[in-house]
Amino acid sequence: MGKDYISEFREDLKEFHEMTAKFYRKEITVPEYKAFSGGFGSYAQRGGERSMLRLRLAGGEINMDNLKFIADSVDKYQIDLAHFTTCQTVQLHNLTEKEVCALVEEALEHGIITRGGGGDFPRNVMCSPLSGVEKGEYFDVLPYAKEAADYLLGFIKKVKLPRKLKVCFSNSAANVTHATFRDLGFAAKANGKFDVYAAGGLGNKPKMGVLVAEDVEPSHILYCIKTMVEVFTEYGNYKSRAASRTRFLQDTLGVEELKRIYQEKLEENMQQGDLTIDVSPQMVKKQGIPDEALVQHRRVTAQKQEGLYAVSYNPIGGVPEVSIFKRLYETVCDMPEVKLRLTPEEGLYIINLTAEEAKRVLATTEGGAETMFERSTACIGADICQVGIGRSQAMLKACVERVRKENLPDGALPAIHISGCPSSCSAHQIGVIGLRGGKKQTPDGPKDAFAVYESGCEVAGKERFGADIGVMTTEDIPEFFAELGRTVAAEGLTYAEFREKYPDCIAQLAQKYL
Repeated sequence: MGKDYISEFREDLKEFHEMTAKFYRKEITVPEYKAFSGGFGSYAQRGGERSMLRLRLAGGEINMDNLKFIADSVDKYQIDLAHFTTCQTVQLHNLTEKEVCALVEEALEHGIITRGGGGDFPRNVMCSPLSGVEKGEYFDVLPYAKEAADYLLGFIKKVKLPRKLKVCFSNSAANVTHATFRDLGFAAKANGKFDVYAAGGLGNKPKMGVLVAEDVEPSHILYCIKTMVEVFTEYGNYKSRAASRTRFLQDTLGVEELKRIYQEKLEENMQQGDLTIDVSPQMVKKQGIPDEALVQHRRVTAQKQEGLYAVSYNPIGGVPEVSIFKRLYETVCDMPEVKLRLTPEEGLYIINLTAEEAKRVLATTEGGAETMFERSTACIGADICQVGIGRSQAMLKACVERVRKENLPDGALPAIHISGCPSSCSAHQIGVIGLRGGKKQTPDGPKDAFAVYESGCEVAGKERFGADIGVMTTEDIPEFFAELGRTVAAEGLTYAEFREKYPDCIAQLAQKYL
């Protein structure tokens, strides 16, 4: 993190304090405040009585100082709600006017910039969570994600974008950051280079990205970012917010013309500027002794560094007990080279652990999701979000409670994605099963409901959006998953195996609940 950005953005906070005070005095409306505060990573929650703050964490990485800051803040301000987001950030909720104003300042002291965490700005840069330690990865992309994050901060006060710009890096074909369908995605290849995809995205009228550059040298990524910013600002729609995301450039320009314009500008930028970077790979010096029994634990992953392990922690719905931050810090603060990595599935990895350290971390992080289904993602939902329609967190909780009564084998149900509205904050459109909040007309009048999507996929080369198979009321959805789980378990198969063997069965079973 460049210290110049810390100083630069600190100057902006006076205006944030002034506007926040005006909002809480009811001198400006919720929409007026939202248009301003989003640029500082903060929004008023539903009802306008409390605020949230989004901590921008490049590549989803949390170092020891960051972790201590979050833990201390939870204690200092008695924060009772936090959320791990699908964009690899931490959101702190239910904050008063004084608390959000204090935290936005104090975060800077720990290298956490919230500027651009929301609004029409470059957002948090995402990265494969196990980059640098994952067996089978093409190469470590995190150093490049961090360079990109630092570079993008420079556009916040200099360039007015039509809407937000999301940039991500993927280290393998797993494509967990959705590099092939983001505003700008860098997909690592086995040859040590990147394929670059642009103008993709979920939400209203989703689109896969356009392959705009192939075999890009990692040292040239900033030229690609500069080019995307220029294309977006020159051709993006500044008049209609509904059509102002990069994916709509595919409609207005056409795919081939978009590709031509991007490649032409990229060539010009590479000739005119010096944005070539020289990045040193991350080196893990730590060593450990392999423990073959340890990797049998469902939350343990063996790293490519022999004798080192990553432990996963997935709180249900991405909502951890807030005490976990302090407990984790106290557990790992003296463990050399240990870091935390947020995942796009609203979870967390603690990496670079020896076998004995991993066992301690496992004990500290007990109480999270116990099965694949419980590792489902859900946005914060309409209870908190101003624009939310469905109560995503409540929906997931109801489904988990119902399914637990069935005592199903792990894998009988997949991890699902629940979004409270069409914005697709939990990526429901690429979920194996996805839910999107809405309403349904019934003989008893309109009821809370979710549209059901089936058979989405994020894996590179197999990407597809799920098919909308209908709308279920919230009261029916838990029973649908219970019956689906029973049906799969009766066959002695995992959900993936069942879906392959009976491709039409899920949609057919859903009909009785639609």
